[in-house]
Parts: sequence; C-alpha cells; structure tokens
Amino acid sequence: MMSIKENLEKIRESLPKEVTLVAVSKTKTNEEILEAYAAGQRIFGENKVQELTRKWELLPEDIEWHMIGHLQRNKVKYMAPYVALVHGVDSLRLLKEIDKQAKKENRIIPCLLQMHIAEEDTKFGLNEIELDEILGYEHLEHVKIMGLMGMATFTTDEQQIRKEFRKLKAYYERLKEKLPQANILSMGMSGDYEIAIEEGSTMVRIGSSIFGARNII
Repeated sequence: MMSIKENLEKIRESLPKEVTLVAVSKTKTNEEILEAYAAGQRIFGENKVQELTRKWELLPEDIEWHMIGHLQRNKVKYMAPYVALVHGVDSLRLLKEIDKQAKKENRIIPCLLQMHIAEEDTKFGLNEIELDEILGYEHLEHVKIMGLMGMATFTTDEQQIRKEFRKLKAYYERLKEKLPQANILSMGMSGDYEIAIEEGSTMVRIGSSIFGARNII
C-alpha cells in the first residue's frame, strides 16, 4: 500500500501546473493531515464546519482551509474568521449570510457558486435562473465570487460525466463575462478528476486517492 506522500506525488505528477489540488481531509486525523503537510500539501478541504474549526485551531497556521460541503447559514459565523474559500454557495441567502459574517470579521471571503449539473437529486446547487439572480445582486461587499463548483452524477458513464462537466464549463464562461476576476472552476474528485481536467477544471478535490478510503465517524 502506498503512503500518503507517495499518493500525493503520483497525483501531482498527473496534474497540469495550472490546476490546484485540494486535499479532502474530512474524517481524517490530524496525523494523516500532517503527513500530507510534510509532503508539501497546504490546501485542505472539509465538509463539516465543526471538524474544520477544530483542525484549524490545532494544525499549522499556513494551511489554507476550504469549506467544500453543504453549508448551513447558522454555521457560517464559526468559520468566517479563517476560511480561505467556500466551495458550495447554493443560494443568495447563504451568500448574504457569508457577507454579513465576513463584515464582522473585517475581511472578504472568496466564494464559489455551486451549480446543479448532475442528473440526480442528491446534489445541491443553483439553476441558471438562480445564478443570474445572484449575479444581478450588487449589495455584497465582503464576499468575492471567484468562480463555480459542481459535482457530476456518480456513474461509470464517462459520456454523461463529460456532458455535465461541459455544462458547468459553459456556465463558467458566462460567469467570466460578468466577473472577469473569476478564475476557479472547481470540478473533479478522486473518481473523475482526470475527465474534469480534460473539460477545463482549474481545481480538483481529491480525498480517497490521497488518504485511502474514508474513515467512518
């Protein structure tokens, strides 16, 4: 079995230099994260605010923490002081709450808008109308929309995955017309990141291919 360091090196070799790797560390121990940190990884993603905050408090200060899971508005205040990027903004109400809490911390929080592209009901995300509503809302001074995020259907059908990623890429191109600073297209996980990169992803979220199977907690 390969070590975390060896897994990371193998994945890095497969990534174009313009693609950012987010190591998905949810359910992983501080020791496992530190092993990845020692191998040079600095960006980690968590999907629960409580776990994210606990790790932020205990682990090295130069780690860049990303919130990659579904985010409840009442949890935003706990991560507002430190979160580096919120991947899954799936409503204007949530974006307003992030803006509100960021203002209290006197900082601007970078965010990605999550689009619903999968042909299944288990994924969260905005539709085209909701995306336009957010882009037309001009009263947010403490958030910065940096791009889009989306998750493809969990399937072995490569053509369907490609179709969904292409749909997200098209949304991304539209977004860039209105927000030239947007430069992140976060799509692709352990099972489909190579396809995502071929379809234009600039950020991939990889967990099990780095750390092994997810721990059950």
